Amino acid sequence: MKISEKTIKRLEETARTIRQDVIKMVTQAESGHPGGSLSETDMITALFFNVMRHKPKNPQWEKRDRYVQSKGHSCEALYSAMARCGYFPTSELNTFRQIRSRLQGHPSRADLPMIEASTGSLGQGLSIAIGMALGLRISDIRSRVYCMIGDGELDEGQVWEAAMSAAHYELDNLCAIIDNNGLQIDGWNEEIMNTAPLPDKFRAFGWHVIEIDGHDMSEILGAFHDAERMKDKPTVIIAETMKGKGVKFMENKVEWHGKAPTKEQAVIALRELNG
Repeated sequence: MKISEKTIKRLEETARTIRQDVIKMVTQAESGHPGGSLSETDMITALFFNVMRHKPKNPQWEKRDRYVQSKGHSCEALYSAMARCGYFPTSELNTFRQIRSRLQGHPSRADLPMIEASTGSLGQGLSIAIGMALGLRISDIRSRVYCMIGDGELDEGQVWEAAMSAAHYELDNLCAIIDNNGLQIDGWNEEIMNTAPLPDKFRAFGWHVIEIDGHDMSEILGAFHDAERMKDKPTVIIAETMKGKGVKFMENKVEWHGKAPTKEQAVIALRELNG
């Protein structure tokens, strides 16, 4: 699949805007998870602005593709993408994590009907996505389901039970994305619970495996296109990413898993993201 330079540039600029939104949201709320939101931003941007079939003006459109944010704590990038797509006004991003806001610290379908699933209890999102994929098949709806999973989340046994189930049912309408940034709340994954080698494990479970640079927009789009063509197997995209991507003082620093920058730090971060 040939991807135009214009498309790549447009998506990269959108990702830059989303990263700016993430910094503004967590700074204003004085709370949030910037590290993992910044690492997943490029994949979310590709999905919402190029890959998925969806209608922001008709969020319950039956033939829409579904997106499940299994790593629900990193919802800032998702909220920004949805607002920039037109699901709700961008001004609402200023209410992130405030009392009575629809934009809580974990996505809530009760507050935002355009959210496909309330998530935050780690390890459960892939199971939910599998249920959606099976339901679409039974209903003869040719839509796809995408599920964003944190690499630290792979410590949860339910993920692997779900992985086995997805392959058993040959769910080729399912695509999981692993945000493989190497860090979780307590430190480096390999020190907390080493789940390597991920590609070999998912292949052993019967998945089609694609490995990419999760910050290379061309590779990201190519991977999603490859996943769409796969038959009789679910696909997992293992995206090598960097925690805190785009903000130098946050990059590869575990302390930015769940901490908001000060206003002074936010100014520095936004200056970097503005180029």
